[in-house]
Amino acid sequence: MRTQAPDFWNDAKTAEKVMKQVRELKGWIEGCEEVCRSIDDLNVLYEFAKEGEATEEEVDTHYAETLSLVENLELKNMLQGEADEMSCVLKINSGAGGTESQDWASMLMRMYIRWAENNHYKCSVSTLQDGDEAGIKTVTLQIEGDFAYGYLKGENGVHRLVRVSPFNAQGKRMTSFASVFVTPLVDDTIEISINQADISWDTFRSGGAGGQNVNKVESGVRLRYQYKDPYTGEEEEILIENTETRDQPKNKENALRQLRSILYDKELQHRMAEQAKVEANKKKIEWGSQIRSYVFDDRRVKDHRTNYQTSDVGGVMDGKIDEFIKAYLMEFGGTE
Repeated sequence: MRTQAPDFWNDAKTAEKVMKQVRELKGWIEGCEEVCRSIDDLNVLYEFAKEGEATEEEVDTHYAETLSLVENLELKNMLQGEADEMSCVLKINSGAGGTESQDWASMLMRMYIRWAENNHYKCSVSTLQDGDEAGIKTVTLQIEGDFAYGYLKGENGVHRLVRVSPFNAQGKRMTSFASVFVTPLVDDTIEISINQADISWDTFRSGGAGGQNVNKVESGVRLRYQYKDPYTGEEEEILIENTETRDQPKNKENALRQLRSILYDKELQHRMAEQAKVEANKKKIEWGSQIRSYVFDDRRVKDHRTNYQTSDVGGVMDGKIDEFIKAYLMEFGGTE
């Protein structure tokens, strides 16, 4: 085996790529073996039931467990995109509507943080801008772990909240919007070309509203990158702020990593657009469209792409969005 060669680790980057492939293949093999064992056990249990040595309830329970294993393997098969296995950057922007929409953006932030915790991903806040009275105007989260981007890419779009607003004196039912943008978090194995001459930096103080949490030095960084699309020639300024740590060099490093992620995502979007031209007959999802409604009074959360819905509003806001993710991937994962 290549991994057992004496000089295998001489090139650490290449070696890590190979080890990652080995882990992926091992995961598939173990998953298939687990399904096969469960099917064999189910057949044996069914024979026992015919002889009266097992109950119908036991068979039904094991059947449900086996079906879940098969569906999990099928779901994993939907994550075959070039960037699916990566970590991700998730950004939330509040929409028009002032305090109500800013409160909604903070609720979505909490939802994704809880989802990350529930699924054992590392989640950190890169930058956050508080709302005028409550909530947040914008936040950027880094969610790190295998397939974080693959699972969360379907969250791209506009999320709509309908509820009786606690910020409305008349107790009226209000509608608020917030936008979610998810991009893959590029690692060091991906080659991204960045022209250093097109980068400029600003620094600023970061910290809380006052007291001991105020940073007395300018550790916050603001990166401006003059980007020119290599395919269309269009130019735009990419602006990234990072206040994640009190260490300015570390914040600069994180900002550059986010820039690389954005540039990678632009290339990925170009490839997807080219693929869409070839596969025009396939159903596509337009990123940035309204994707999901959260109607608190009616106790209903509905995804408009898959029509999957649940009445467990509290669970969803606590990060239980796996069924929405699964429904999206099973319907659209193989067409991306």
